[in-house]
Amino acid sequence: MNLSKLLAERADGGRPVRVGVIGAGKFGSMILAQARFIAGYHVVGIADLDVGKARQSLARVGWDSAQYAAPSLSAALDAGTTHVMDDAAALCAFDGLDCVIEATGHPIAGIRHALAAIDAGKHVIMVNVEADVLCGAILAERARAAGVVYSMAYGDQPAAICELVDWVHACGFELVAAGKGMNFAPPYRYSTPDTVWSYFGWTDEEVAAGDFNPKMYNSFTDGTKAAIEMAAVANATGLDCPDDGLGFHPAGLQDLARVFRPEAEGGRLAKPGLVDIAASREPDGRVVLNNIQYGMFVTFRAPDAYTRDCFQQYGLLTDDSGWYGSMWRPFHLIGLETSVSVLSAVLRGEPTGSSTRYRADAVATAKGDFAAGDVLDGEGGFKVWAKAIPARIAADIDALPIGLAHNVRLKRAIRKDQVVTLDDVDLDGEADILSLRRDQLRLLEG
Repeated sequence: MNLSKLLAERADGGRPVRVGVIGAGKFGSMILAQARFIAGYHVVGIADLDVGKARQSLARVGWDSAQYAAPSLSAALDAGTTHVMDDAAALCAFDGLDCVIEATGHPIAGIRHALAAIDAGKHVIMVNVEADVLCGAILAERARAAGVVYSMAYGDQPAAICELVDWVHACGFELVAAGKGMNFAPPYRYSTPDTVWSYFGWTDEEVAAGDFNPKMYNSFTDGTKAAIEMAAVANATGLDCPDDGLGFHPAGLQDLARVFRPEAEGGRLAKPGLVDIAASREPDGRVVLNNIQYGMFVTFRAPDAYTRDCFQQYGLLTDDSGWYGSMWRPFHLIGLETSVSVLSAVLRGEPTGSSTRYRADAVATAKGDFAAGDVLDGEGGFKVWAKAIPARIAADIDALPIGLAHNVRLKRAIRKDQVVTLDDVDLDGEADILSLRRDQLRLLEG
């Protein structure tokens, strides 16, 4: 609760927090939009493969062109301005940075950028949840060994869920479930980039006017992003994924404590201690009353009758028994809030959530029947969706993680809703990532 005070003290001492940003897409643009309003917070460099597009993003979010005209990182550091470049490795290696924010959304690149930043002694804020769920546990271990912080990005839902989970434990309640809201109904599972906009109700003109990526938005629609984020939360908190994937149970605010409790108590959970989704649509498409589509939640149990009575006395939303309660945050502002993670890492040495174990995975699952020779197109595409399952199950069947399912050819036919395995595909290249994944098995839990 004192990050702004700590930052002000550091700024008064002439030591601003110096940041590098990799990726100037939608999330990166939101980070940059707020950065210019935070005294003592200096974005020294921005790396993006498309420098022109990065400059357009800066202009769109209100930066003056002189602010990002620095000819080099050293010049930007000296003048308090910003250098725009296409070399992420050089940004990670630059001595003048305290922290690197990885916001590309590309899992393979994100892992490599994080390793480069850690090796250079920089804190890493991993916006790129796709990279985190693929190799987050091993990246966090490498960061600890190097004496730096590897953190989820505050403002994104996984970090906010981790904050709620920490609140439950800090209060002494029994954690039962954690998750987020999402606009989802079963037919959405097989959405493609060609059909995605119909689920948002946007016109062609509205889509054309925005900086919208159909594969990225389709990843949210078909449930893939939910699987990635919930697996990351499990790896950060020690919660489990359901054995057969997320249930996407419809639930509004008034329903959370009733729905996200064990089946033995009348709820929808196979056991306590699971991550899952509070869907904002009923299976037939009707909108759920008081849904938390943009929010995050936890459910928890009172440890004794006295605490249960206090739940009732102070108006907590509970189930009918009064034993199970819920708490939630209604909104998240993604990149507009990510400075909280940067400041926590640099000023306190603490992550805002970190995948410290390998407990869950998000695995590629077929959207239809496909033949040998067909090429998978990864997250948000036409061929696969991601299922969040326990890591012990994923490891046992050698499941193909969704982060490695882009542009890989099938060696044999697969059927709709089948989990794709490493033996099903030709996975040429990415030897470094596969090596990290094998090493990560040491951290397997559950």
